[in-house]
Order: sequence, then structure tokens, then C-alpha cells
Amino acid sequence: MRLFVSTVAALTLSAASLAATASVTQADMFGNPAQTSAARRTVVIDAKTRWVTVERGDVVKFVANGQEFVWAFNGMASSFDLNRVAPTGALNRDLKVYVWPNAEDLADK
Repeated sequence: MRLFVSTVAALTLSAASLAATASVTQADMFGNPAQTSAARRTVVIDAKTRWVTVERGDVVKFVANGQEFVWAFNGMASSFDLNRVAPTGALNRDLKVYVWPNAEDLADK
């Protein structure tokens, strides 16, 4: 648990310091759209969905309100509002996505 807290703190500080520079893009922070064929997981968002958890590097297809979009979670952010990357109208409320370090990230520490 201590390693996790240290990792999250380091990622947060890194993201905050990089966000202060003009060269950091939205893709750097949150990841980027991906092709449907790249998705390894599908998440159906409905009224019962309270949040979404993914691992860094995951490519996820989201289905919500009759729309689909695919996102590659390869950015620096550890959490953000999914509305920041969802197509207009796909989500009718705020929905947080939590991006956990993947096994390779943890092994490098």
C-alpha cells in the first residue's frame, strides 16, 4: 500500500509540473482515441455505473446512450472526468475514470 501511495503521489506531482508547461497536450494527460479493433475490453455505461477503473495502457470501448467510443488510456492522469474525452452527448452526467498503474509500471519501481 505504501508503494501505491508513493506511486500515486509521484505521478500526481509529475503531472502537475508537466501541466504547467505549454508543451503538454490533452493526449499527454488523458490518452487518445483508438480504433475499435484495438479495444480489449468493453464497458457499458448505464444508470448504475458509478465510476470506471482501467489500467494504464488499456484500450477500452465504451457504450453509452446509444453511442460508442474507444479510448487508449496511455496518458499521465491518474483520474479524470470521462466527459473530457467522450463524444458530445455520450454521457449525460459526470463519470470519473480511475487509471491504475499496470503491472509493468509497478515492476519498474
